[in-house]
Amino acid sequence: MTEPAVTGDIRDTPLAEALGERYLAYAMSTIVSRSLPDVRDGLKPVHRRLLFAMRQLKLDPDGGFKKCARVVGDVIGKYHPHGDTSVYDALVRLAQDFAVRYPLVEGQGNFGNIDGDNAAAMRYTEAKLTEVAAALMEGLDEDGADFRPTYDGTEEEPVVMPTAFPNLLANGSAGIAVGMATSIPPHNAGEICAALIHLIAHPDCDIDSLIDRMPGPDFPTGGTLVETRAAIHEAYRTGRGSFRVRAKWAVEKLSHGLYQIVITEIPYQVQKAKLVEKIAELLGDKKLPLLADVRDESAEDVRLVLEPRNRTVEAELLMEQMFRQTDLESRFPLNMNVLDRDATPRVMSLKEVLRAFLDHRMDVLERRSRYRLDKIARRLEVLAGFLIAFLNLDEVIRIIREEDEAKAALIKRFTLTDLQAEAILNMRLRSLRRLEEMEIKGEHTKLAAEQADLEALMADEGRRWTTIAAQTAEIGRRFGGDTKLGRRRTELGEAPSAVVVPMEAYIEREPITFILSEKGWIRAAKGHVDNFEAFKFKEGDQLKFAFKAETTDKLLLFATDGRFYTIGGDKLPSGRGFGEPLRLMIDLANDAEIATVFPHRPGRKLLVASDAGRGFVIKDEAEVIAQTRAGKMILNVEKGEKAVFCLPFEGDAVAVMGNNRKLLVFMAEEIPDMTRGRGVILQKYRDGGMADIKVFNLADGLSWKMGERTRSETDLTPWLGKRASIGRLPPTGFPRSNRFT
Repeated sequence: MTEPAVTGDIRDTPLAEALGERYLAYAMSTIVSRSLPDVRDGLKPVHRRLLFAMRQLKLDPDGGFKKCARVVGDVIGKYHPHGDTSVYDALVRLAQDFAVRYPLVEGQGNFGNIDGDNAAAMRYTEAKLTEVAAALMEGLDEDGADFRPTYDGTEEEPVVMPTAFPNLLANGSAGIAVGMATSIPPHNAGEICAALIHLIAHPDCDIDSLIDRMPGPDFPTGGTLVETRAAIHEAYRTGRGSFRVRAKWAVEKLSHGLYQIVITEIPYQVQKAKLVEKIAELLGDKKLPLLADVRDESAEDVRLVLEPRNRTVEAELLMEQMFRQTDLESRFPLNMNVLDRDATPRVMSLKEVLRAFLDHRMDVLERRSRYRLDKIARRLEVLAGFLIAFLNLDEVIRIIREEDEAKAALIKRFTLTDLQAEAILNMRLRSLRRLEEMEIKGEHTKLAAEQADLEALMADEGRRWTTIAAQTAEIGRRFGGDTKLGRRRTELGEAPSAVVVPMEAYIEREPITFILSEKGWIRAAKGHVDNFEAFKFKEGDQLKFAFKAETTDKLLLFATDGRFYTIGGDKLPSGRGFGEPLRLMIDLANDAEIATVFPHRPGRKLLVASDAGRGFVIKDEAEVIAQTRAGKMILNVEKGEKAVFCLPFEGDAVAVMGNNRKLLVFMAEEIPDMTRGRGVILQKYRDGGMADIKVFNLADGLSWKMGERTRSETDLTPWLGKRASIGRLPPTGFPRSNRFT
């Protein structure tokens, strides 16, 4: 058997080390070459290569369009060896005015829409650069940026754009790398320029002064920014945070007191079609009870119409519900994780990002100035040679006609440089006229003055910063708030106050009939049923509690262990069949049963008592609402006792009936208010306990049921006493059951 040929250097390497090296290389490639933007020009490599390729194709703002397929072909063939789909998607996004605040590409054809529809194929669409893109590449031919070889070494591409336009903050960026991500919202270019100029004038300024000039993001789709200044300050100070954006809406009055809500701007990156679909889905699930219908009447502008359920619905309450349950309110994260000038990823604050842009502008100014000085020096050298030639024209002509090595002879005769001699030899005959000599002298004078000015500029840092401030102000004028493109679109609103939206507003209000059986099966029948005998139960089971309620009600269940449980009316199982076991909905103790059930009424007082004759008053019924399945302990009971009574505390007197057939009446004010405990003694017993209790108005007398009739006793003097007394035998004819009902 032949040994396999050795094809290279083979090294023994632990698998973990080999994987680590390769994964780190992949991670850094993803971070640097794909996902994170450069802090200087705000571009990722694919965007930078797209713009440069379009520039090479001479797709200038004032020129004509070319097919996007041609652009994509040049990009992937020369600069960006990736799939054409990803490159075309990047090109499309740069042309979408609802996705990019300041589009870098002007598209012709179908480039998608805010509904989320895709663009047409690249063979159908055309593109060229915008004025903003031209500003990004201004100075590229004047050594404004470094170039590097492309992936195959046949071309060169810029490492970074000269970037007169503050693209990173103006258009924002988003991307996910390996172990890190970036998310920068778009801002208003005019406001950014104002902050840059302030930072040039006051290098030690604080974040607050910068926020005064650029108070928050400016999204291409508008909307209203509803975030506190403190949150905005913290986000810009740390480079991390989020911004809450709400749709812009207004009320349109209709006839007969009706109205409708019209939404004209939606949050950034929310697809309108999916938003309408989600609202319709929530409507179908009856989770938007205040809303009757939604219509999309959009043409070129956004126009979503919301119809309230009825004219009594408050528009603010309806919109608050919509903001909480739909993408009409969204949060855009801020994570200013960018590549600095050394290609190192890090999270920067707002001030650091602005300072990095200004430092880049200083570098570009110095590079362009040096480039221009070199060009001027070269041209002045040539012009000096021309002047010598014009002063000695006959001799120059003779040397050219007679000498075999005219160039060397000219250099020797007039002490010229190689460049000057070459320029004289290349001079056209038509230039040998008096007017040309005057023009050369004029150009020489003009260039000499420009040279002196540039040398003075390079020697004075303060003047360079003044120049950068002037350039920034010019960008602000071209793309700022006084232009149609630069006018602020996102309104700066106040952080919303704590609008209390009752939970009932999220539930469709429908009548139901609550049913609980003796064996603990619970259900809710649709509508209000008057004939409880029509309900069917499992064999051996029967009705225990039934009453009329609404789906928006909270139902309070009082158990014999003294705990209160809360169940939403909308959470009850359907009335079809026998329902579901109550213990699946609440954590009811094995030795406890439900003593009573009733709908919650805010602000009502309750009287709770045990069969041992102890109890107290709960000042507000809201105090017994439980937030968990485990319920809320209110009335403490001793072993062998049961909590059996819970009734509205409505009256000025209390009647207590014991199992020993003793009746006691005392004033209601004698029972204290408590939030939890065992309570006070209501009636004393030698044996037995409490049979029944009733709260009533003393002036109306005490009434009780006797079969189908109701009997009352108005003179209660014999039974009137103090709380914790024993009481006396009830009036003649009082039921033997010892109960008032």
